[in-house]
Amino acid sequence: MSPSAEVARRLLEIRAVQLRPNDPFTWASGLLSPIYCDNRIALSYPAVRTLIKHALRERAQAFAPFEAIVGVATAGIAPGVLLADLLELPFAYVRSSAKEHGLRNRIEGFLLPQQRVLVVEDLISTGGSSLSAVEALREAGCVVVGVLAIFQYGLEKATAAFEAQNVPFATLTDYPTLLREALNTGYIDEQGHLMLEHWRQNPEGWGALYA
Repeated sequence: MSPSAEVARRLLEIRAVQLRPNDPFTWASGLLSPIYCDNRIALSYPAVRTLIKHALRERAQAFAPFEAIVGVATAGIAPGVLLADLLELPFAYVRSSAKEHGLRNRIEGFLLPQQRVLVVEDLISTGGSSLSAVEALREAGCVVVGVLAIFQYGLEKATAAFEAQNVPFATLTDYPTLLREALNTGYIDEQGHLMLEHWRQNPEGWGALYA
């Protein structure tokens, strides 16, 4: 089994990713979706946490050299800390917006101008939160070598957004791999697989077809 398939299977096993093509979730945006991902659940399972930590280290090699790890608040903080600790590198994180009191920081931690940093995120959907963090880091004078996340939906909108900002990114596993593992393990059937694939192709219009 490939590392990507193993991560996908374990995320399904611990229900960090849930698939419900016949009973879709409603996202905060109002979008109906047959998938819900919360990789923070992996922190409660030491074996899965260790798997993700070492998988992050392997994938991070593609972005070398870099001098610090930066997590995207809040869900990217924990995997970022795990990776930074494993690599014995400095860690910082980026808030979604600056604090309204104290030093009014958006970037928490100590980073130097021109420091090469790898951004760590838990999930890439549209890419908005990751690219907002990249923008803040660039404004602070850092050199962002890329974004590394645990999982991505594989939406064209995200790919286009990263390309537009000239930001390379990688993930430990992805939507097609997850669907294959879900089908192989009997989590979903062929009809469910088809519904889930249709969602990835047209997430905005999917609800009108299947809800």
